[in-house]
Amino acid sequence: MVYISLGWPGAGGPAGGTFVEYAVRELANLAGVSVRTLHFYDEIGLLPPTRVGDNGYRYYGEPAVLRLQQILLYKELGLSLEAIGGMLDRPDFEVVQALESHRLALTRRSSRLHRLMETVDRTIAHLKGETAMNTMDLFAGFSDEEQAKYEQEAEALWGESVRESSRKWKATPPARKAEIMAEGQAVYQDLIAQLDQPPASSAVQATIARWHKHLRHFFEPSVEALRGLGRAYEEDARFRATFDRMDPALAPFVRQAIDLYCERLESNG
Repeated sequence: MVYISLGWPGAGGPAGGTFVEYAVRELANLAGVSVRTLHFYDEIGLLPPTRVGDNGYRYYGEPAVLRLQQILLYKELGLSLEAIGGMLDRPDFEVVQALESHRLALTRRSSRLHRLMETVDRTIAHLKGETAMNTMDLFAGFSDEEQAKYEQEAEALWGESVRESSRKWKATPPARKAEIMAEGQAVYQDLIAQLDQPPASSAVQATIARWHKHLRHFFEPSVEALRGLGRAYEEDARFRATFDRMDPALAPFVRQAIDLYCERLESNG
């Protein structure tokens, strides 16, 4: 993907001269897309040219080029063309604010990819016998050893049902415990993969619903308890350390997603 590098004649940027107007093939080459793609965007109303010349050629000025940049950025973040068009056509759409949002999302993605590369390097070293790698370290905060530390605090917050759930968990066969823990790991891994999506998106909220269902293996949480866990993930040093080992952006992201999930539960209740 080649992103458009905006440029105006003169050293002063937009104020230093008139913006270059691009023919369709010139803009396609600059943006790294096909001429057919630009024609298609015109056909569906997503990116009309600034003007059509007497020769029938399409020409694109500054607003159209900026809009194409937004389209390519939103596509990179996984949005559909229909969703992109709806977003760009909103009366309150603001280019600078959108670019700042893109930058944040891309920074998160870049950080996640960097951590994945580090994980791959460690795994390669592990498989070559150069280092030892314990994959369960990532979720050490949820081990049996840590469970006792949380029980008293959890009982104070959410009642005696926590004590009963603790007894139930300790009586769970080891094989079933492993299944439940794997289920929980899958939930958090999916949330990490969704960090570049809005917490209110249907995909993220569906994962939070799975998280809620997973908690029922331990106790039946009230909406207040769900919100309390979201706060603890971000504010409690022990939880936060575990989440930060997964991804430093995860705890605040999950808390926001949980808050939105709880709002929907209350509105539907």
